[in-house]
Amino acid sequence: MEGGQSRFTVSTDYDRRLYEEDIAGSIAHVRMLARQGIVDPGEMDRIVSGLREIRDEIASGEFPWRPELEDIHMNIESRLADKIGAAAGRLHTARSRNDQIALDMRMYALGACARLLGGLHGLREIILDAAAAHADVLMPGYTHLQRGQPVLLAHHMLAYFEMLGRDIERFEQAAVRADVMPLGSGAMAGSPYPLDRRSVADELGFSRISANSMDAVSDRDFAVDILAACATCMMHLSRLSEELVLWSSQEFGFVRLADSYTTGSSMMPQKRNPDYAELTRGRTGRVYGNLMALLTTLKGLPLTYNRDLQEDKEGLFDSVDTLGACLDACAGMLATMKIDRDAMRAALGEGEVLATDYADYLVRRRMPFRQAHGVVAAMARDAEASGRSISDLTLPQLRGYSDLFEADVLELDAEASAASRSVEGGTAPERVRAAIEHARTTSEAAIRRSGDACGALRRGELEATLVGVRSLASGAGGSGGP
Repeated sequence: MEGGQSRFTVSTDYDRRLYEEDIAGSIAHVRMLARQGIVDPGEMDRIVSGLREIRDEIASGEFPWRPELEDIHMNIESRLADKIGAAAGRLHTARSRNDQIALDMRMYALGACARLLGGLHGLREIILDAAAAHADVLMPGYTHLQRGQPVLLAHHMLAYFEMLGRDIERFEQAAVRADVMPLGSGAMAGSPYPLDRRSVADELGFSRISANSMDAVSDRDFAVDILAACATCMMHLSRLSEELVLWSSQEFGFVRLADSYTTGSSMMPQKRNPDYAELTRGRTGRVYGNLMALLTTLKGLPLTYNRDLQEDKEGLFDSVDTLGACLDACAGMLATMKIDRDAMRAALGEGEVLATDYADYLVRRRMPFRQAHGVVAAMARDAEASGRSISDLTLPQLRGYSDLFEADVLELDAEASAASRSVEGGTAPERVRAAIEHARTTSEAAIRRSGDACGALRRGELEATLVGVRSLASGAGGSGGP
């Protein structure tokens, strides 16, 4: 016990980070009360001035936090009373901590979506730069981590561009659902005062107000939406990180990660461990856990507010912080990594990765695909048994498997294989170049769409984050490599 108050219920250790949202909401609320004649204009001025002083105190680290007051709301209200006296009590007119915290969380959610969207757009730009800089680099495409077919490195990178595009859509949708102003719902039943809720929404940058006071104070679906979007995005970053771990190993040798994103071994001096990629991969699990924790908290709650909802914050804060840091890490790794195009080309081997092309060759000469598949499978088995590759077979040897093989089959190589995949969405060079150009021409429109989803007051957070990622890429000189 501390000062008669158990630490068990205290939330100031983590909800204090909502101080900007809490103070902005309080200022908008008291201004509305004054406009509606509920609070004297002179008292409103004193309250607003006091709140601004408190905001500066918190920002500078000079605010006297008192754990016995439990949360950020009571700490700010008590400090306001210290500054302006009894007039501070007017601030809580027509407001409950229930709708107050719902407002703070929604404002935080919109800002978090804006910042994460900025990071996502920035990472996608770095991926585009890497794809454009290595548009002619061939590598093996894999299934089951076994070499499958030749693909362009740029095509591989653009797969992550698409994944992150879906993540952007999820965060935009989460922002739209968070964009509901709950203040005025009171503890659960609304307010008997003549409030102008829409003017508060306008001042705080919300496009809508809540339609049901009971739902408004107990709804945390928007937090679940953000946590689900974070979890899915972390899964994508984890997949990318896993490939960077593999590609930077001596067994692959496809890329070299910059020293600033690797660390040495405490015992083995030759090691360059891909720690940033591994930590991104590892932190995915805790973001998953935060999603499950909130879903579990919410599943048994009756209407309306319950103290369980105090548990909505730490997991959300942690997931947003973790994803933001991992987006920065991935942006830095991709912007500074060196590509070894020779190692990628050598890994093709010109043998089994062309097996499908040999089967397609036979199909174009009217052999049913399943039969062609069997023919080439036999070729691969025999070649492996004799320590050779399919590409080592001579024309007479090939014709021993099928008389449909002609001299032009010897022209099959990795470049021809990739070029033949010219279907829309395929790995053919012209398709990949077109995909890069299309992505560049639509990028700015996508950024504007994201800004619209977060609202005008949060667009600056998106843009600031994007500028930071672009500066990182610019400082790295783009994705490097021979």
